[in-house]
Amino acid sequence: MKKIRIGTVGLGRLGRRHAENIAFRLPSAELTAVCSIIPAEVDAVQQEWGIPYGYNDFAEMLKNQDLDAISICSSSTEHCRQIAQALEAGFHVFSEKPLGIGMEEVLSARQIVEKYPGQIFQLGFMRRFDPSYVYAKRKIEAGYIGKPVLIRCYGIDPVSAIDGAIAFAAKSGGLFLDMAIHDFDLSRWLLAAEAKSVYAVGACFEYKEFAKYGDVDNGAAMLQFQNGAMGLFYAGRMCAHGYHVETEVIGTRGSLRIGTVPYKNLVTLANENGVTNECVGGFLERFETAYLNEMEHFVNCILTDKKPGVGVIDGVQSTAMAYAATESFHTGKVVYLD
Repeated sequence: MKKIRIGTVGLGRLGRRHAENIAFRLPSAELTAVCSIIPAEVDAVQQEWGIPYGYNDFAEMLKNQDLDAISICSSSTEHCRQIAQALEAGFHVFSEKPLGIGMEEVLSARQIVEKYPGQIFQLGFMRRFDPSYVYAKRKIEAGYIGKPVLIRCYGIDPVSAIDGAIAFAAKSGGLFLDMAIHDFDLSRWLLAAEAKSVYAVGACFEYKEFAKYGDVDNGAAMLQFQNGAMGLFYAGRMCAHGYHVETEVIGTRGSLRIGTVPYKNLVTLANENGVTNECVGGFLERFETAYLNEMEHFVNCILTDKKPGVGVIDGVQSTAMAYAATESFHTGKVVYLD
């Protein structure tokens, strides 16, 4: 059986998870090379997993003719540049979101991707590959809730991860680009509609450190879509009970919800503290299956020469929504999207 040989750049929390999936959970893929600007990360993965090639320079990895594809899990600021370099070098490319942190470079990335139609490009909006969201999409398409008229999305990171969020704030692009972009993409996908206008607000209620980056610890946005549907979005960094991602779609004949309570599993605990259910503690736990499914989708698209379900246009449109929300937050005005 043919295996797709993949080189990955970025070995942080998410980069390492993707690397593990490629190396150990995808029979049709092989982790052939790893790259990080932190030598210790490369050395550890090579020694522990027996990976043949290790690099601290992305350009050097792209010279490796034993590779078929590149997985980009580096800092958001590097995505556009590395996407262009990998495609120009002849590789298929998977890139984590966001497509970029500026609209100019995002549009440039679109041009680059469209310049190489013979190569597979997939963007990492993993929630589209989560079984519950896939099920909800099918129910909406089958008409179970009638015509969708409103989507409500909550995305709240655990407060236990606040130090990491503050450290990353300078490179994140802000709350709406770094966090709410997943919900913006979901809204386009579940409603099958593009955004028309957005009004956003936010503030540093507890962690003033974000303010020096023009960012907030909590923000909300109201959107109207071109088909008239409405969207309510909340993103925050102070969830006390774990990692809370919740989505509700209301239609003309019903509604559905995904993740109303972020249960860790189906176990209910009862003791002197009462009756409780533990909650998931982070995105790697909540979307473990989705991360595996999206990389499997990428590999299968290469093997079958099919267009991925999530592409560069999805990155452009969701980024435009995030930037419009950020602009609205800063100006206090409604922003209209083209």
